[in-house]
Amino acid sequence: MIAPIAQRPAHPLNAQMAGTFAPPVMEARRWLEGMHFPAERPLLNVSQAAPIAPPPLALRQALAEAALNDDSAHLYGPVLGYAPLRAELAQQWSTAYGGTIHPDQVAITAGCNQAFCAAIATLAGTGDQVIVPTPWYFNHKMWLDMQGVETVALPTGPSLIPDAEHAAALITQATRAIVLVSPNNPGGVEYPAETLAAFYRLAQSRGLALIVDETYRDFDTRSAAPHALFSDTDWPQTLIHLYSFSKAYRLTGHRVGALVAGQARMAEIEKFLDTVTICPNQLGQRAALWGMQNLGAWLAEERLEILARSAAMRQGFARLEGWRLLGCGAYFAYAEHPFVLPSNVLSRALVQKAHVLTLPGTMFTPSNDTAGPRQIRIAFANIDRTEIATLFDRLVGFAP
Repeated sequence: MIAPIAQRPAHPLNAQMAGTFAPPVMEARRWLEGMHFPAERPLLNVSQAAPIAPPPLALRQALAEAALNDDSAHLYGPVLGYAPLRAELAQQWSTAYGGTIHPDQVAITAGCNQAFCAAIATLAGTGDQVIVPTPWYFNHKMWLDMQGVETVALPTGPSLIPDAEHAAALITQATRAIVLVSPNNPGGVEYPAETLAAFYRLAQSRGLALIVDETYRDFDTRSAAPHALFSDTDWPQTLIHLYSFSKAYRLTGHRVGALVAGQARMAEIEKFLDTVTICPNQLGQRAALWGMQNLGAWLAEERLEILARSAAMRQGFARLEGWRLLGCGAYFAYAEHPFVLPSNVLSRALVQKAHVLTLPGTMFTPSNDTAGPRQIRIAFANIDRTEIATLFDRLVGFAP
């Protein structure tokens, strides 16, 4: 007689998937349900770090040209990406960072999030550990959760700059990698070259990978290279570099990112990408290549505009009593608020009373972190300087 099967849930779930939190940006958007924002006081959405304008007309024309006349742009392409784009990025990065990067050390991905997922998939599995500074980029934490990888929080304190000596104390036999994001999301701070070098030496000495996510590199205040990690001829043994074309060329909907790593790791990256997407977006890759080759001057102007908005944010915070600006740069301002309410409650009140949608620090920190409830992230890249002034007019008079 066959023994009865134990009662199963009606809808079985992967416990690791179910155990991570809901996507924070989507969660915040649900706060808008049922809300009405009059024309004289519209919603200021500073929750998501993404340009809201389309690419420049010349890039859209190049994209249309490829769609009409490049038949191969509608077919499967190489798993690791469009060869001319890989070669262009390798050449430009070699020049910019003063190192040597070969095209076969570049993979093109479906956005920078996928680049991170691919990197982690080659590094760590269930029971392993990855060190991530807090406040962290929430999608990084979500993916680590989904893979059963323990995220080891590295608090950064009020400077928001991580310390390599503190990280060294967190390393165990299970540690596989350290993740750094600079300019930082959510903190907005730019990590000094010395900080990145110290983490590189630490990872190198302990046989770990150092993942450096430079999604916002095009909006760094420094005109020179922000680090010299690629100048070490042994960088392929330690460094994994991530990048996004989305922010530079307004290609968010086309999902084009990049990963730079050693050739040996690329063989493993190819397994992951072939299983998940087969190939990156073909038209998006051609748009990214055209942007890299033709939009240098345009991107320089975009950078100056973002830097001007950052300056406007700093000026605005000087008007606020009790607030403390912790970091401001690239697309983000990260601040401590002066209210008794925790930030996850305060952010809802800001929507209802000030018509401002922010993300609370609790979305960027562990649940037991005492700093997160005092902090808020403002993503200012999708509001202009006039709207930034309006934002602070509302915050000056705000009471929860």
